[in-house]
Amino acid sequence: MRELFEVWRNTRLIVQVAVTAALYAAALIPFKPIPLIPGITEVRPANVIPIVCSLLFGPAAAWGTAFGNLIGDFFGTLGPGSIFGFVGNFLYGYVPYRIWAETGLLRPQQGSRSIGGRWLVEYLLVALLAGLVCAVVIGWGCELFGLWPGFLVATIIFLNNFIVAAVLGPGLLLALYPRVRRWGLLYWQVLGEEPVRASLRVRVGRLLCWAGCAAALVVGNSIAVHQPVGTEVLMGVAPFLGVVLVGVLLI
Repeated sequence: MRELFEVWRNTRLIVQVAVTAALYAAALIPFKPIPLIPGITEVRPANVIPIVCSLLFGPAAAWGTAFGNLIGDFFGTLGPGSIFGFVGNFLYGYVPYRIWAETGLLRPQQGSRSIGGRWLVEYLLVALLAGLVCAVVIGWGCELFGLWPGFLVATIIFLNNFIVAAVLGPGLLLALYPRVRRWGLLYWQVLGEEPVRASLRVRVGRLLCWAGCAAALVVGNSIAVHQPVGTEVLMGVAPFLGVVLVGVLLI
């Protein structure tokens, strides 16, 4: 995770933070009047931006996504939940590049003009996991602050994240990746460190993220059906949220 802190010592990466934040906020704000859950989330075509920017700009996109979401919150959804919104969106911009950095799948495709097979499947899995991690963190935060049933929120956020990223992301990434690479602005070009293939540690981290997210959603929604108000959901889901966060630290 050291590259997250190196961002603030590299002018080009700081610019990428600003670009990601500006793009994300600009795409979020026009849809604030179309809420899915009032005061919490809205229709968000912008959800494709963190995934694509993460695969292009790496650690800069994690910070940019977090700050961009916070800026967007000032236009209608700012509140206690914004704390967990910041963390959840930070992870939404962090998880994709960390997983793809380790697979090495982008590099064999650098000159490709098409998306298919393993490339597309891997992208969809990355978007799925990033959406789950973001949703579970924000859902638990909403439960903590008593803002709607948290894991109803988490389910809606996850679907909102994944559907948009799955539909819009592959074409957008295909269009942008060769150009950004040609300009030398991919995060590993800026940092001067080529991605390496997945180690055992990273594989374990991915497994923990998948297992923790799935268990958190299932257990959270199951408890909420019988006990929508109280600490049962918080306590029941907390161990699985811990598993997710350990997994994130390992990837």
